[in-house]
Amino acid sequence: EVQLVESGGGLVRAGGSLRLSCVASGLNFNARAIGWFRQAPGKEREGVSCILNSEGSTYYADFAKGRFTISNDKAKNAVDLQMMSLKPEDTAVYSCATGRSYDYRGQGTQVTVSS
Repeated sequence: EVQLVESGGGLVRAGGSLRLSCVASGLNFNARAIGWFRQAPGKEREGVSCILNSEGSTYYADFAKGRFTISNDKAKNAVDLQMMSLKPEDTAVYSCATGRSYDYRGQGTQVTVSS
C-alpha cells in the first residue's frame, strides 16, 4: 500500500521560511515522480513542484520559482520542499502525491503565513 506522510507545516510570518517533508512507503521510490500540491480555502488544488527521483529533474510552478526548492533523500524515501520568502498568499494545505495521475496523496500539512 502506497503511503505518503507530510510534516513540517506551521505558522510563519511573511518573509519567513518553512521546510516540508514527505516520507513515502509502499512504492519503488527511485522509479517515481513525487509532487507537492497546495489547496487554499475556496480555491482549487494546484501544483507547486515535483521531482523525478530517478534522475533528479525538477519542475516548479511560476509562483514557486526562486523561492521554493524541492529535493529528495533516497536513504529516507523522502521528498522535501524548502520554502523561503513566504507570502500570505502561500497559505494553504500542502500535500505530496505520486502515481500516474498523482492520485496517491498524503493527508496534507497546513501552512499559514501571517502578514
